[in-house]
This record gives sequence, structure tokens and C-alpha cells, in this order.
Amino acid sequence: MSQFPLRPACLAVLLLAAVHDAAAQDPLAFDEVVELALATPDPAVTRLASRSAALDESAVAAAQLPDPRVSGSMANLPLDSFRLDDAAMTQVKIGLRQDFPPGRTLEIRGQQQRDRAEAARRRMGLERRRIVKEVRQRWLDVQAHTRIGAIIARSADAVRRNIDSLSANFAAGRMNAQDALRADLELALFEDQAIEHRRLADVARAGLRRFLGPAADRPLPDDLPVLPPPPPLDDLIAGLAAHPLIAVRDAEVAVAMDDVALAEQAYKPAFALEGSYGVRTAYPDFASVGVSLSLPLFTSRRQDRGRAAAVHNLGAERIQRDLGMRDLEREVREAYADWQRLSERARLYRETVRVRARQTADAAITTYASDLTDFAELIRSELAELAVEIKQVELETAQARAWVSLEYLRGDMP
Repeated sequence: MSQFPLRPACLAVLLLAAVHDAAAQDPLAFDEVVELALATPDPAVTRLASRSAALDESAVAAAQLPDPRVSGSMANLPLDSFRLDDAAMTQVKIGLRQDFPPGRTLEIRGQQQRDRAEAARRRMGLERRRIVKEVRQRWLDVQAHTRIGAIIARSADAVRRNIDSLSANFAAGRMNAQDALRADLELALFEDQAIEHRRLADVARAGLRRFLGPAADRPLPDDLPVLPPPPPLDDLIAGLAAHPLIAVRDAEVAVAMDDVALAEQAYKPAFALEGSYGVRTAYPDFASVGVSLSLPLFTSRRQDRGRAAAVHNLGAERIQRDLGMRDLEREVREAYADWQRLSERARLYRETVRVRARQTADAAITTYASDLTDFAELIRSELAELAVEIKQVELETAQARAWVSLEYLRGDMP
């Protein structure tokens, strides 16, 4: 009797397990792979998040005054008696000193750490965009090699059917042994190609698993997604200033500008306030207050060189930013040209070349059945059709990869 109340719970567990298994076998869609990758914690992004948090904390510490210094001494102790009350000047002295860095040094140091934290946060955005690009490309690679493997399997089935018919012809003496051997050779080559594409699909899926975990093992859809056309080339180039890479470069320029500002503060004097209290046993106590000031008079070998180094470094960071813009513009132009021409080629193969290849193969089958052509011509036509189908898949995948690159390069990526 005690087992009956457990049955509904067991059924619920079994139902949840069934739902989980069914979901695990759902095709892994092109858009879903991005959502899963961004929802899965990535060590590179986590590291940058920790780095930015550490820099935010250090910004507070860098803007604080140095710790005050406490000193203690025994002054004017007579050496003949070592007594504190023998001489009027003998005293036990306690002092306190507070140093103040020159000018706005503390403020600029804090700002520089905040700028470095901002650079780390912007690198997080760049890393997330790189993850999106990589998982999309890995998805396309797995899907392409899987499709090509299916195409090769269909072609291998057609060759097997031809071998069955050839066996009858060979037994009847209507074909030679060379044709039969050629058919076996083509079948073995098909199997080799299928194994190679399975290997490439497994390699791409392993890269996908690095970002998705076990979800990468789910099957993929049979067809490529319908991708919207990218924005016009001029709009893509105009938006490059908002790309995360340029945002990182801008933050690095800000850090270099802080270095210049810090170097300029070195021309200003630093000062310190100090006070002391001297205790005497038989005489009145003493109190002292003082100010010390640094004098940056000889700047040619220290301050001037430090500022010159900071200015050169700032120039280098600005050049690096300009180089980043040029590289992004070059990549945009290359990816856009790839997308345009690959779209034209994919459409040509889809609408013309594949149709002609199918017609040629059908004609070869007809003429071979009528003994108007030889077996070698039949195999060549089938191989040509296979090559056209594979090439179409490769072109469509390359077109999609160019689209992925353009999405990565967009300044206003959705």
C-alpha cells in the first residue's frame, strides 16, 4: 500500500525525462546556437569581468592619500649619565607626517584605473561578439559537412544500383571486367569522401561544444536559414566607429592620455605636513610643526623625459586606433565582396548549373541503357552531378560565412 502514493511522482519524473530527451533531440537552430553560447558562462568573458572589477576597486585605492607616517625618537640624551632629567633639551619625541603628491596626481591615478576598467569592459563586448561569430561559423561548418555527407550517401546508393545492374550485364557478357572494377573503385572513393566529411563535421562540432557544452551534440536542420541581406556597404563603413574593437582602442587612448596628464603633474612640487611632540621630564614639553616641499628644478633628465615618453605612447595608441579602423574597413569591403559574388555564384549553381548537370546525367543513363555510350561516360556524368551538388553546398555555406563576418563587423550589431 505504501508504494501507491509514489506512482504519480514517478510518472512526473518519467514525463520530465521524456520531455528533456525530446528537447535534446530538437534540431539546433542557427539563432538558438547564439542564445545558448551567450547564456553559457565563458572563461574569457568571466576573466575580463573579474579584471574590470579589480580595476574598479583599485581606482578607489589609487585616488587616496598615502598613509601617514609616525616616528619616534629620543633626542639630546646626555651620554655621561643617560638620564632624561639631566639636560634641558633631552626629550622623548613623537612625530606624524602626511605626504601630498604633486598637483592632481591622485585624481588622475584614480581616473586612469577607471579608464582601464572601462577598456576591460569593452573587451568583454568584443569577446562576446567574437563568440557569436565563431559559433555561427562552426554551426555552418557542421551543417555543410553533414549535407555533403548525405549527398555522397545518395550518390553511393545510385552507384550500388548501377553495380547491381552491371553484375547482370557482366554475367551475360555484355560488359567487361574493367567497368565492374571501375564501379567498385568509385564506390570505395565515395565511402572515403563520406568518412572525410564526417571527420570534418566532428571537428567542427567539437569546436561548437567548447561554447555550448552537451547541446552541441544535437542534430542540425537539413537546410540553411534564410538570412536577411546585409546593410549597404557605405552604411557598414560609416558604422565602424561604433564597433567594439574601436571602443577598446578609444579606451586605450584615454589611458594613454592619463599617462600624459600624470607626467605633467610631475612638474609641480609635492609637499608634506609634519608635526612632533617632545616630552621632557623636568622641563616644559616641546611641540613642532613643519612643511617640506619638493623642488622640481632640474627637469631635463626626469620630468621632460617622462612626459616625452608618455606623449610618444599616446601617439602610438592613436595610430593603433587608426590602424584598427583601416583593418575593419578592409575586412568589411572583403566580406561584402565575398557575400555579393558568392550570392551570384550560388544562385547560378542553384538555377542553372545543377539543372544542366541533372539533365546531363539523365541523358547519360538513357544513352548507356541504349548502348550508345560506355560505362566510363556514365560514371563521369554522375560524378559531375555530385561535384555540382557539393559545390552548391560549399558556395551557399561560404555565402553564409561572409554574412556572419559582416554581422561581426557591423558597428550596430543586433
